[in-house]
Parts: sequence; structure tokens; C-alpha cells
Amino acid sequence: MIPLHWFGGNASLAHVRRDAFIAGLWRALPSLFATGIWGIVTGVAMVKSGLSPLQAAGMSLLVFAGSAQLAALPLIVAHAPIWVVLLTALVVNLRFVIFSAALYPYLKKLPLRRRVLLGYITADFGFAVGMARWINVPAEERGAPEHIWFLVGVAGGTWFVWQVTSILGIVLGAQVPSAWGLDFATVVALLALALPMISNSPALIGAVTAGIIAVLAASLPLRLGLVAAVIAGITAAMAVDVALEKKHA
Repeated sequence: MIPLHWFGGNASLAHVRRDAFIAGLWRALPSLFATGIWGIVTGVAMVKSGLSPLQAAGMSLLVFAGSAQLAALPLIVAHAPIWVVLLTALVVNLRFVIFSAALYPYLKKLPLRRRVLLGYITADFGFAVGMARWINVPAEERGAPEHIWFLVGVAGGTWFVWQVTSILGIVLGAQVPSAWGLDFATVVALLALALPMISNSPALIGAVTAGIIAVLAASLPLRLGLVAAVIAGITAAMAVDVALEKKHA
């Protein structure tokens, strides 16, 4: 059992928070296998790219964004200019700006330090699950303890598994032969995480557009095709979303 004092407040409120936290952990459970595979692959990739174990562990803890890490590693290996590395990571992570804007109405009552912490541990799956749970919540009930702690359970469980498996990948990196096909494992893990999130027309159009552009622009230097694909996918998804809103209005 998880101690009630971890959740603060009186016993009744602590029970509400604990139950919501455990519900979030259970909701995250189906995605944790894919997250673990991706974490191991990313840990191995960081070491294979020339980072020391300490540098790789630091990158995993500080960045906590597998897609940005995997996008930046080939650029680091190719000795690309630092602005290209930073721009690539920024573009790949632009979706988190949208995530933050969408989550703000539900988290705005929290102190800044808690919002920052939640922002750090909330990745794609946590955002998608949290928004799906809150979609029908009345405005006056947004930010209720059970909703916040559900998100903490989902995002916290994902963060913990990612860090443990990334460190495992870092430790094993020197012993894992390239013939194991880690690139394919990365693709499988990404698909397992991404496909459940393609639940509406904007997401589908964005994913298809990004995939097409990524293939067409694969020959661009410094992996800039990835940057172009992300920008094109986000633009297409937002355009479809705006068009649907206008249609409904």
C-alpha cells in the first residue's frame, strides 16, 4: 500500500488522491511496455553515439523527450552546428507548447512549482490520457484533486519507467551488438505509443502528412527532413482542426 501521508491533507482527501494516483498508474500500464523498449533503445543509442554513461544519464534526466533525444544524437555525431541541434530539438518538441496551452485551464490553480514539475513529467501519453479524462469536466470542477493526481499517476509512472529503462540501456549499451536491430525496435516502440493517439481527423492528417514529408525529404543534410516533416505535420493538423471548428460553428 502507498502511505497516505505522501498525499497530504486530511485522511479523506488523501484517500481520494491515492485512489486517483493508482487509477492513473493502471491507466498507464498498457503503454509502459512500449515506453520501456523505447527507453532501452534510446539509452543504448546515446552510448553508441559517443556519449559517456554520465552524459547519457544526464541527457535522459534533463531532457526526458525520447523523440528529441533520438533526433539530436545523429546531429551530435555528425558534429552539426549547435544551432542545428537546438533547432531540431525545439521543433520536435513544439507540440509541448500546445500541450501546455491545453492543460493550463485544468492546472492553473496549482502553484507554479507544481505546474513546472507536472510539465516536466508529462509526455505525449500522459497528455492524451489526461485530456481524454477531462474532456467533459465542467469548468468549475477543473483542477479537482482526483483529476490532478490521476495525471500524476499516468505521467509519473511513465517517467519512472522511462528513466529506469534508459539507464538500463546506457549500462547495456557497450554490450549490445548492432546486429540486434535496435532501429527496428525503436520504430515498433514509437508506433505502439503513437497509434493510440491518432484518434481524430486532425491527428490522422498530421501523422500522414509528416510521414510523407519525412520520406520525401529523407535525403536532406543534417536530418533537416525530420524538422520539415514535424513542421508540415503540425501545420496540417492545425489547419484541419481550424477548418473543422469553422464548419461546426
